Amino acid sequence: MDLDDLWVALCLVLVLEGLIPFAAPNRWKRLVSAVQDMEDNALRSYGLAMMLLGTGLLYLLNG
Repeated sequence: MDLDDLWVALCLVLVLEGLIPFAAPNRWKRLVSAVQDMEDNALRSYGLAMMLLGTGLLYLLNG
């Protein structure tokens, strides 16, 4: 893996992050307001779970 692969991955993250606001802006607004109401520990747990899931999927795909 080189630096070009990292840039490609970051660009794909931006594309995926833009899909929901583009496809369903009202739903995205509700999601953002729901996240603002979450407790910090719950949000941290969700973030940790997403990082672990992503790491596990990368491991399976590149294993």
